[in-house]
Amino acid sequence: MLTRLLRTYLQPYRGWLSVIVVLQFTSTVAMLYLPSLNADIIDKGVARGDTGYIIEIGAIMLGVALVQAACSMSSAWFGGQAAMAFGRDLRKAVFGRIGRFSAREVSDFGAPSLITRATNDVQQVQMLAMMTCLMAVTIPIMMVGGVIMAMREDFGLSWLVVAVVPVLFVCIGIVVSRMVPAFRQVQERLDDVNRVLREQITGIRVVRAFVREPHESRRFGKANDDLTAVSLRAGRWMALMFPLVMAVSNVASVGVIWFGGHRVDSGQMEVGALTAFLAYLMQILMSVMMGTFMLMMVPRAAVSADRIGAVLDTETSVVPPAHPVTEVAVSGHLDVEGVGLTYPGAEAPVLRDVSFRARPGQTIAVIGSTGAGKTTLVNLVPRLLDATAGTVRVDGVDVRELDPELLWSKIGLVPQRAFLFTGTIASNLRYGNPDATDDDLWAALEIAQAADFVRAMPEQLDSPVAQGGTTVSGGQRQRLAIARALVRRPEIYLFDDAFSALDVATDARLRAALKPVTLHATVVLVAQRIATIRDADQILVLEDGEVVGQGTHDELLEYNETYQQIAASQGIKGEEVPA
Repeated sequence: MLTRLLRTYLQPYRGWLSVIVVLQFTSTVAMLYLPSLNADIIDKGVARGDTGYIIEIGAIMLGVALVQAACSMSSAWFGGQAAMAFGRDLRKAVFGRIGRFSAREVSDFGAPSLITRATNDVQQVQMLAMMTCLMAVTIPIMMVGGVIMAMREDFGLSWLVVAVVPVLFVCIGIVVSRMVPAFRQVQERLDDVNRVLREQITGIRVVRAFVREPHESRRFGKANDDLTAVSLRAGRWMALMFPLVMAVSNVASVGVIWFGGHRVDSGQMEVGALTAFLAYLMQILMSVMMGTFMLMMVPRAAVSADRIGAVLDTETSVVPPAHPVTEVAVSGHLDVEGVGLTYPGAEAPVLRDVSFRARPGQTIAVIGSTGAGKTTLVNLVPRLLDATAGTVRVDGVDVRELDPELLWSKIGLVPQRAFLFTGTIASNLRYGNPDATDDDLWAALEIAQAADFVRAMPEQLDSPVAQGGTTVSGGQRQRLAIARALVRRPEIYLFDDAFSALDVATDARLRAALKPVTLHATVVLVAQRIATIRDADQILVLEDGEVVGQGTHDELLEYNETYQQIAASQGIKGEEVPA
């Protein structure tokens, strides 16, 4: 998977990579040439007292060094550009794939894991891409070239190179084989820390309300300690790598000096050649050390690449139509026919044989106990989920055949958990319609019973909103979410328990204000309070995913046992519910 990601997302930067290869090749050849020139200065200049030769070869060395430095810096610049662009494209691909996931895939991966994969995992692969751009050409050329140049200087000492390099590879192989599983566990423990931390930050009010700070501290401490323990284990193996390489390098240097000294003493080798051989041996070992550094990054990057690949290879269960319908003859028509939904591996379906129809000007209400499938039913209309049985039709066309943009343009959804984005009141409302004027926004706020508290804010429409809308109360957040849907002026309104945080009086005023606005639109209303849905044209009573009652408020109150039980729990026993 790591190779596939590098090959796929570095492909657009072939030009830069070609330049990097040329620059690294030139830089490495220049680096390999310098010890040979130094040997010539010692053997033919210093030993003979030829100052002119020393100056001449020294000038050549200076020129070669400048070329090597320029190529090295240029290679680093192009490599950094390519690696950063690679990381940007990979993050974009992961984000795009997550954006196409249905609620099912998001639930399967989990939000904390998806966040980690799109940030930390991408960063690990990006760092390896950068090191690849900087060292991929240098390492093999320096290693092979160093061996050739060392043998050229003195063949008699080449057995040292033959002995040292395999020992280095064996040591590195043993360490890397231990690092791979350790780094895989590091990423898994990092997911756990993110999950616990995200839960605690999101639920901080609940934690404090129930005085559970010590418990949550212990819970986070355990996740943190697990991550620390695994990281230390991986770090110990990583820390062992460099001492091993340095130990072998130093022993090899001692061997070169010892055996080379004897060869110089016997006249079989020049002092300059010994110096050059030692420099080439150091270059060979340096290339191995650079390779070691890359190998230290490969295990963690490989684990991260597998996790990223799992996201990129997961297809959404909500598949876009191959030949989408882009035009419809009617508007605001909603037909649900025998709909059922069963999650993969589930023992029982979430929804079974649910049917109803709604037309513009009608309000269809859905009520039932917690877990009855109300939200799931609403999510089928905008295709946040796909039904596994039956059909959902919007304007006479199966939603699975409608162009997604056309489908979403017809729907105004107010979810069960009203969510606001970081920005301002105005920017959040314009999510419904980017071209809406301030007058449109105020009109929507008036209908949603939110204009008063927005006017009371110092900056009104430009008042800042924190992530999730935590700067406003639950009821205010719901009303702003309703206003956001109203700004869109859709043909179908989906209110998923969107009035639960409102007091009875505000609820009644909001419903009254909504009537003229939704006069020519279809409304699907999920609610827990009978007072909210009593005026609906048709009420569906759900229980365990099945429709156990369907009719008006009066009909259900008279004949349906489940609806009677819900009414009784709210103090309603046959009499008309007060407005």
